[in-house]
Amino acid sequence: MKIGYPCLNRGIGCTANSTFRLANYSASRFLTTVQNNLSCLRDILRYNIDHGLLFLRISSDIIPFASHPVCTLNWRKTFNKELAGLGKLIRAHRMRISMHPDQFVLLNAQRQNIVDKSVRDLDWHCRFLDSMGMGDDAKVQIHIGGVYGDKPSAIDRFTRTYRRLPLFIRRRLVIENDDRLFTVRDCLDIHRTTGIPVLFDNFHHACHNDGESLRTALRQTACTWKTTDGPPMLDYSSQQPGARRGKHAESIDIDDFKEFLRASRGWDGDIMLEIKDKEQSALKAVELIRKAAAGSPRIRQ
Repeated sequence: MKIGYPCLNRGIGCTANSTFRLANYSASRFLTTVQNNLSCLRDILRYNIDHGLLFLRISSDIIPFASHPVCTLNWRKTFNKELAGLGKLIRAHRMRISMHPDQFVLLNAQRQNIVDKSVRDLDWHCRFLDSMGMGDDAKVQIHIGGVYGDKPSAIDRFTRTYRRLPLFIRRRLVIENDDRLFTVRDCLDIHRTTGIPVLFDNFHHACHNDGESLRTALRQTACTWKTTDGPPMLDYSSQQPGARRGKHAESIDIDDFKEFLRASRGWDGDIMLEIKDKEQSALKAVELIRKAAAGSPRIRQ
């Protein structure tokens, strides 16, 4: 079981997701920003390796405006050495990598121009992972999209668009259940049609489900992952006390995490902590799991 956090390390003094306004785009600014982002990503990876945090979601801002027509530079060629070096570091330490494009990636949009833009966005994410030499277990996770007043039609549009995607994109994509529109059951229906793996989000499931228990949902989604996909991935969070329903916790609730571990006993996958204080909560989670699972052959650290 590998534990990770998304995008930003709050303690090392740099960010791997720096960007700038489109109006300020220039070739020199783009190159400098990408160079700094990749340098910081290396620092984050080294920190995580040193602290046993072997799962990382890389920010979509690592290459600013990568899918926008303004970006005409061949960043893969320009930063080939840096990308290859990052991939070598990741593979040497058996880390797990993922990416999560923003909410504007909508494969089931009703407007074709939005679908086309979404595919371009997925294209560069997958090419970025390919440039680092990542295997098929490095996933790009997306939501199904909007309902647009007709869920069956929305699911059908997603399925038809997915089937038209190039293989190098399809082999990386996974879908997750969300907190308002599409449940685990909806995701499983899409999996049965397309074969796409389903990433389980425990917090979204708590907010929006069809009555399945956590254990049932974990078992059902885990079965959608093939050996070549790597172990199942899971997003974990809990409710921030006193905040609106669905707001992610600022720091890990150890009691809630312990309860999650009890409920998921026997499940073997990698956990992404979607918690605001990032590596600080991840360090606490790793320590807890090491104590709870000392000697277990399922723990892959």
